[in-house]
Amino acid sequence: MTTEDLPHILVVDDDTRLRDALRRYLTQNGMLVTTATDAADARAKLASLAFDLIVLDVMMPGEDGLSLTRALRQDRAAARVPVLLLTARGQPDDRIEGLEAGADDYLPKPFEPRELLLRIQSILRRLPRPAAPAAEMRLGRWIFDPTREELRCGAEVVKLTSAESALLKVLSAEPGMVFSREELVERAGVDGNTRTIDVQVTRLRRKLEEDARQPRHLQTVRGEGYVLRPD
Repeated sequence: MTTEDLPHILVVDDDTRLRDALRRYLTQNGMLVTTATDAADARAKLASLAFDLIVLDVMMPGEDGLSLTRALRQDRAAARVPVLLLTARGQPDDRIEGLEAGADDYLPKPFEPRELLLRIQSILRRLPRPAAPAAEMRLGRWIFDPTREELRCGAEVVKLTSAESALLKVLSAEPGMVFSREELVERAGVDGNTRTIDVQVTRLRRKLEEDARQPRHLQTVRGEGYVLRPD
């Protein structure tokens, strides 16, 4: 496993001894760790690096952890990064305040490093996995590239409109599956109605099929809708 595969943790705490101890412990347990001394330092690190989780002390000089958590939840770039709060205040009301601020978990000090590790691992397991890149699909002489939104045959490239691409992405995600026109309107997010789908299918066939009047790949299923049949 390379360092790129390791979960990247940002540890924010003004206590140098605790900060360094957490960095060593989490690193020994298979994590990439960056540290920050306060909220301002954390903001600078967040602006330049991507993190999978933030371990954040509540009681810090200047901007405290609760305030920083609230601000992160309003920041589009950082809003989805989980936050685990650390604090010497362990009363139920304090925990509720932390969760209301947007924290994903709350661990009172003092704590066992092993418990912190287990809580971090639990949060990371709940994170959605990155979607796999959409696969290219062969359709006769063409290759459909959903990332580039184009049909390709050697050096010949046909650029698709956004509506054509959206429709083909839905159909190619489940080849052989019959989609009603209503489903295609909803899933592809095409502006218009079911008649719009018919128009887009006709345009796609002109680009995709050898004979648009007798389609081999983008076929009509009478009374049901459309289906894509790759090679």
